[in-house]
Amino acid sequence: MPELVFFSGTMDCGKSTLALQIVHNRAARGLQSVIFTRNDRAGQGKLSSRLGLVTDAVEVTDGMDLYAHLVDAISRGGRVDYVIVDEAQFLAPAQIDQLARVVDELDLDVHAFGITTDFRTRLFPGSQRLIELADRVEALQVESLCWCGARATHNARTVGGVMVVEGAQVVIGDVDEAAGEVGYEVLCRRHHRRRVTSATAGAGALSPDVLPVHP
Repeated sequence: MPELVFFSGTMDCGKSTLALQIVHNRAARGLQSVIFTRNDRAGQGKLSSRLGLVTDAVEVTDGMDLYAHLVDAISRGGRVDYVIVDEAQFLAPAQIDQLARVVDELDLDVHAFGITTDFRTRLFPGSQRLIELADRVEALQVESLCWCGARATHNARTVGGVMVVEGAQVVIGDVDEAAGEVGYEVLCRRHHRRRVTSATAGAGALSPDVLPVHP
């Protein structure tokens, strides 16, 4: 049976690479996809991986009806065997509902890839709706690591290497931005809570969470 599957993980855990691998493997078997994405690091209408792989995609815009887009493509004689959605966290909840409708009414598999929570550890609306509707939620097996070596579970927004906790939910950046620019870093929960990034880890300041020692 066709499924809506949500592949989730932190930044830098290989989500886009896996999406591109699925496209490659299925294309080798003669299957054709429609690829949706939004706010990819390579620019509009692209699905890219940090490994350097890139392919064309359909850029999702505000108010776009994904179900209607696919119906129109099929009605015009296009072939669609399955659907890939990257950066799914940026989609509106209504667009996630449209993806579920694609599975249920068009009998197409939909593979959605995205991060679950933002830099404040709050669910993205698109990710929340995917968790609510998906047939399966799969955690990516390639684990990102915090600077300390522990498994990274949280995405931190940084400016000049310093973690920030205020601002708009969506600000486009990457994990390798130049100093002084808005960037992102994956951290374990302990260091996200203490706001300790790789750039500030050597400062030597005691965390406010350190237990007091009384003589």
